[in-house]
Amino acid sequence: MAAVQVAGSVPCRQPRETPREATPEGSSGFRRLSARLCALRPDDSSSARTEIHLLFDQLISENYTEGSCVAAEDVSALLVQACQLVPLNQNHLVSKVSQLIHHLLNRLQVIVDEQHLDFLLAYTISAIHQCSSWTYMEILQALAALVYCNGSKCQKYLPELLGKTGLLLKLSDLAQSDPEVRRAAVHCMANLCLSVPGQPYLEEPYQNICFQAFLTILQSPKSSDMDDITFCMLLQNALKGIQSLLNGGRMKLTQTDELGALLAVLKKSMFHGLPGLNIEMPTVLYPTPLPQYDGRTPIKPQQSESSTSRPTLNKKKKSKVKPKKIQQGEEEEEKESSGEVEAAPVTGTGRVSLHEGNTWCPSSLGVQSLPLDGSGAAGRDGVSSPFSSSSWKRVSSSESDYSDAEGGMQSKMRSYQAKVRQGALVCFLSTIKSIEKKVLYGYWSAFIPDTPELGSPQSVSLMTLILKDPSPKTRACALQVLSAVLEGSKQFLSVAEDTSDHRRAFTPFSVMIASSIRELHRCLLLALVAESSSQTLTQIIKCLANLVSNAPYNRLKLSLLTKVWNQIKPYIRHKDVNVRVSSLTLLGAIVSTHAPLPEVQLLLQQPCSSGLSSSNSATPHLSPPDWWKKAPAGPSLEETSVSSPKGSSEPCWLIRFCISTVILPKEDSCSGSDASSAAGSTYEPSPMRLEAFSSLPNDRQILCITVLLGLNDSKNRLVKAATSRALGVYVLFPCLRQDVIFVADTANAILMSLEDKSLNVRAKAAWSLGNLTDTLIVNMETPDPSFQEEFSGLLLLKMLRSAIEASKDKDKVKSNAVRALGNLLHFLQPSHIEKPTFAEIIEESIQALISTVLTEAAMKVRWNACYAMGNVFKNPALPLGTAAWTSQAYNALTSVVTSCKNFKVRIRSAAALSIPGKREQYGSVDQYARIWNALVTALQKSEDTTDFLEFKYCASLRTQICQALIHLLSLASASDLPCIKETLELNGNMVQSYILQFLKSGAEGEDTGAPPSLQERDQMVRMALKHMGNVQAPTGDTARRAIMGFLEEILAVCLDSSGSQGALPGLTNQ
Repeated sequence: MAAVQVAGSVPCRQPRETPREATPEGSSGFRRLSARLCALRPDDSSSARTEIHLLFDQLISENYTEGSCVAAEDVSALLVQACQLVPLNQNHLVSKVSQLIHHLLNRLQVIVDEQHLDFLLAYTISAIHQCSSWTYMEILQALAALVYCNGSKCQKYLPELLGKTGLLLKLSDLAQSDPEVRRAAVHCMANLCLSVPGQPYLEEPYQNICFQAFLTILQSPKSSDMDDITFCMLLQNALKGIQSLLNGGRMKLTQTDELGALLAVLKKSMFHGLPGLNIEMPTVLYPTPLPQYDGRTPIKPQQSESSTSRPTLNKKKKSKVKPKKIQQGEEEEEKESSGEVEAAPVTGTGRVSLHEGNTWCPSSLGVQSLPLDGSGAAGRDGVSSPFSSSSWKRVSSSESDYSDAEGGMQSKMRSYQAKVRQGALVCFLSTIKSIEKKVLYGYWSAFIPDTPELGSPQSVSLMTLILKDPSPKTRACALQVLSAVLEGSKQFLSVAEDTSDHRRAFTPFSVMIASSIRELHRCLLLALVAESSSQTLTQIIKCLANLVSNAPYNRLKLSLLTKVWNQIKPYIRHKDVNVRVSSLTLLGAIVSTHAPLPEVQLLLQQPCSSGLSSSNSATPHLSPPDWWKKAPAGPSLEETSVSSPKGSSEPCWLIRFCISTVILPKEDSCSGSDASSAAGSTYEPSPMRLEAFSSLPNDRQILCITVLLGLNDSKNRLVKAATSRALGVYVLFPCLRQDVIFVADTANAILMSLEDKSLNVRAKAAWSLGNLTDTLIVNMETPDPSFQEEFSGLLLLKMLRSAIEASKDKDKVKSNAVRALGNLLHFLQPSHIEKPTFAEIIEESIQALISTVLTEAAMKVRWNACYAMGNVFKNPALPLGTAAWTSQAYNALTSVVTSCKNFKVRIRSAAALSIPGKREQYGSVDQYARIWNALVTALQKSEDTTDFLEFKYCASLRTQICQALIHLLSLASASDLPCIKETLELNGNMVQSYILQFLKSGAEGEDTGAPPSLQERDQMVRMALKHMGNVQAPTGDTARRAIMGFLEEILAVCLDSSGSQGALPGLTNQ
């Protein structure tokens, strides 16, 4: 067995973290130990085994700091060398080398490259086959670290791992005697399911195998030989695996039983370990508008008695929820994560008790951001919270994190249970995004509360978590799930009605939905009063805004909006800026709800002081009393906002408040009330407005630009993200966008941020790159060509390469990356396109756009890809029509226009198909025919949708398709006419009726800007008719005459039908 030589003298590479100076201790220690290991040769002697043991121990105990300059390739090569030194018959050494693999890959955040992965996987799988069972735990941990983000590179080992007799299936089975081994095997499966953008997903058969395994684990009760913490970790890994399948694997839940079984286990897991609650769920939830079976275990009478001993209370004695005093950030976070924040016990009625002494005050630390993709190094060990972007740092096998001083085992237990609930909620959110809303609403009553009958307990629902969970992170996640359920529910909720009393033997569906809406209002307002975490408070207000935007208040009894209005008014002066912003958003939703509602009109006439200065419990974090001293000189808002008589031209208090907020100077201090939000608020400034920037002296403008470009190198990712965003705003300023040097410097800064490890930084950088390329297009349209001539071709090449890579990233990055690609390809000059260096990159760019148009990504991404493709077609210098990619591009767009379920994407693809201005740009006769037929088919299917949310875009889609068809007619050659004639013979009446609608109606193009006027539409048809008259058709060809007759008939019918209203412009000479 030959030893693998590790290049210990390889120059230190920059780590993938934010650039910083290397820490010599960590990297030099690694190189020294690596060199010693490389010097060893396989030897079965006792002394050699002892030396290898010691070397492994030293490598594991080495202090690898975050900035250790250790290359991933060096780590992979070292692990291969270590495995080659350890024969599989040495159980202790195999266990130790497995610990080394697990430790180094986690500690240094290394993903093994494909070159070394094959050997290491073969070694670990062989070790499981040949070694004693007591080594399985360490070997499986090593295997989990190896396959993390490498699932697509493990294809040849999948049958052995996940086949019918696969190792992981056998070791994760319920019959497995060792609970730790079972948990580790499930962890391996979860890491295998984790996909990486741009790489193949796990094959469907293996997806189904893993899904069923995870589902079985979540359905099974805890075995007697498994401790509570191991059980929690097992559930977390199973939930993470299902989340990865739904997010990255794009797994589709098409079977009712499959979806119902998943929702049943998710609902059960959502309440795992919640104090005072233990529910039993059926194996499958079935879609039904009726309340679901709720098998809660009855709460002990003593608990119920203690919670409900005071059935009535004086309103004056209503407890005031005081915010917890902010301690050191780390201490607060530890208290929250360990579950030390107490919650009100669950009473028999399932309602939150706000009695004095029974009020819970959650930790003031909530969730600032909830990454839902489960990505990050935390996934390697599978026990960290899915909500913490840096939680991998806290993964530890040591029990010292939970010493007796910090709460002991009970605190640790509560922390793990909370993470299970959070994982279930995140998984539920992924489920919501992977199924159609009409399917989701069949399970409405299983997750959304209904007003309970008098004396009966309220069923457990998402509101149970929002009101009673002791963890702010869990409450915030439950609110995010509820918002996702409510989003786009307007059509579903529109059936609600409770304006009249229903005296019937049964409860109508409309009354049941109205009851749910009322209960959501009641519970969310209770949560608003009780919440002390600013981040969770922001989520509550956003959820209320979502509810207000979708509820049919014109069909509900009065007072719902009034209650929300009065409760939220104090929060517009909250000390946290995010709470203030979301409060204004909610007020805006109320004002625009089913306007004009008399209830809203009355609310707007209330004086501003009504509710703003009250000292009730709904104002836990008001700004200082002198907050309004910053207002401009003049009468105070309260003085000028008292109800004015009807007919007064004085604007209402809300308008005056918004105006004063806009013109007030920015507060000096950070306005975040929580430790975790302080940094975020400081580093998310609103970029300077154009008017302010233009008014600055030249030297101050240069200073602003210099500071921004310098901050782009910051090691703090929040600073870097905010800087990227600000540069994206500056580059749009007219006074800067024609400065070639500034645009080039900004481009280089943005491209550097696009390579950052933080998704937030990359997303902001991609947005700014899109803005920068918009600037290139604006500059292209100016008469002065100097900008195009001076802009560096090498920089353009670099921007194209970066945009191509970014188009393979997450959807947040991808949507703006494809926008930038389209703009860049539009901007390319003939001098660029002629160069051989650009030929390959242009091909790659267009292929990236084509694959994005066809991918199952978010609709925003596909919309931007279609928009970008239209921009590509606008560049006359590109070989559209003759290049090999022409047919691929058109086929992608025609596929979308006929089959995409999102009508806005269809509209954009139809708009792109109507952009080329010359017949030769549409390619061959066959290609032209395919485009024509696809548009006719799309017109025919323009009303075929099962999603009621898409109906409002039907008219816009037909407008755009008709415009594209007329455009194609105005360019058709003699060879194209037979195909057009054949289509019109089959579908002429349908096409004619829609084109007549296009000519006569004022349907707006909601997705493609201002639609053509009626006169312009008429002129388009006339131009097509004139073009047909000029086409030189072969003798005896009847196609041209048939098409001209078709167009003439359209114009004649249009003239006749509009005669009573006056002839359309241009038709009087017909």
